[in-house]
Amino acid sequence: MKADLLVQIVLPAALFIIMLGMGLALKPLDFKLVIAKPKAVFLGVLAQMLLLPSIAYLIIIMLNIEGALAIGLMILALCPGGTTSNLYTYLAKGDVALSVTLTSIVSLIAPFTVPLVLLVFMNFFLGAGEKVDLPILKTIIQLLVITVLPISLGMLINHIKPNLALAAEKFVKIFSVAFLLLIVIGIVAKNINHMGSYFAQMGLASLLLNLICMLLGFSLAKLARLNLAQQKSIAIEVGFQNGTLAIVIALTLLQNTEMAIAATCYSLLMFVTGAIFTFFLGRFQSKPQAHLIDNSIK
Repeated sequence: MKADLLVQIVLPAALFIIMLGMGLALKPLDFKLVIAKPKAVFLGVLAQMLLLPSIAYLIIIMLNIEGALAIGLMILALCPGGTTSNLYTYLAKGDVALSVTLTSIVSLIAPFTVPLVLLVFMNFFLGAGEKVDLPILKTIIQLLVITVLPISLGMLINHIKPNLALAAEKFVKIFSVAFLLLIVIGIVAKNINHMGSYFAQMGLASLLLNLICMLLGFSLAKLARLNLAQQKSIAIEVGFQNGTLAIVIALTLLQNTEMAIAATCYSLLMFVTGAIFTFFLGRFQSKPQAHLIDNSIK
């Protein structure tokens, strides 16, 4: 997993395009969902911001994970959902508008929370001989460039040229999912001799983070008496993180291979767990959301 063209150029560029696609589907009015469904949005954001890193911390302690590997799992837990979570919500017949809103809100917050929380956790997990340079301001700016900037640019295009945004969004949505798969395949192919070692180190931890957070997200939404479509959305948003962003942070920003291992394992496992989860959830019908699907997943 050496720092090369894939790490320095392809991954950040792909992430920029993926986030641009998210912005192309958004309008300022879309955030009215915060007012229309405050309980669902508040619960989803709170679960992602607090529950995920808390569960990651417990897994780290329980499995006695140390150093850069522990930081890598925490990076993953601090990342928002992404195109994959929105797609799985659609396939599971969940509330797509809620899913997109949660992904967008947490994506806008993440550039500020990720470096600050990581700085705190580095003091816990890194030994005296381990040092990772994490310039807060520089990291915030870099994350803003690859997340908030493309989302904002997409929203601006949607406002000025809605027809262009609609046409471009269809292409970008397909590109995003296809490219995510290609990225995972590329990373696996490049590191095929090390994959066994990676999964031995972080496979169980990545799987536990995915499954526990997904089940807790669903349970919390159920306890809050949200409808079935909202329960599915929150379960998927809390359970499926943006592995591509986690890999970019680890390899491109922090330039640490070990920190990318958890996200690499996770990116493979989530396609399997996501397929199983959406298959079973999709069998429990909630009301079709054709108008939301048209606006959010094209």
